Amino acid sequence: MTKVTAQLSVSLDGCYAGPRHDGTGDWMHSAESHGFFRVTRWVTAAMSWRERQGFAGGEHDVNSEIVAESFGAAGAYVMGRRMADGGEVPWGDEPPFRAPVFVVTHRPRPTLLRQGGTSFTYVTDGVAAAVAQAREAAGGKDVAVAGGGSLVRQVLRAGLLDEVELHVVPVVLGDGLRLFDPDLGLDDFEAIEMSPIRVVPTPEVTHIRYAVRGRAPLVLDDRGRGTGTPE
Repeated sequence: MTKVTAQLSVSLDGCYAGPRHDGTGDWMHSAESHGFFRVTRWVTAAMSWRERQGFAGGEHDVNSEIVAESFGAAGAYVMGRRMADGGEVPWGDEPPFRAPVFVVTHRPRPTLLRQGGTSFTYVTDGVAAAVAQAREAAGGKDVAVAGGGSLVRQVLRAGLLDEVELHVVPVVLGDGLRLFDPDLGLDDFEAIEMSPIRVVPTPEVTHIRYAVRGRAPLVLDDRGRGTGTPE
């Protein structure tokens, strides 16, 4: 059964990158990139990630197995335009996805075909449409929401996300782009509830996978007083 999944590396204070880089200059030398690379060092050290990129070396360990698992589970991807534009040149002629990628955007563009089975289809009619097209293309495997964080929040807000895996790195960035910003459309009495279904600790990062249970109001009880009156 096809699931819609997402995963992000985050700091202990919930940031997946440093403060947003909106100005001129090289993104690689920005505070945003430095925060991003700090929380993703465990990925770039993994042998499976390096092999997927066509690089040599890396560690063959639990972290590498989790990276390989995530690549193997995905039959299609959904991605934001900012991530797609930023990765187009570095990914080269053979991007690491090896599957159809559906890019959520307001700017139309013809589909890009790349080597290794990767294609980029630009979807201009919203997140739900992109997820639906990815489901059709996934061939029974999972649809992976590749990011960035804003897109993951959009999919979560729309109720389309089945699982989210956080790779929690033991570092505090202090400031930066946070995954769970206040734009999830929740009212004062709502929350999005999740259930942990797998926890894998390593010295570099703790991998926590959650099943998304969906929106729910807070239901109080009487704390055992027997009065039937919520406290």
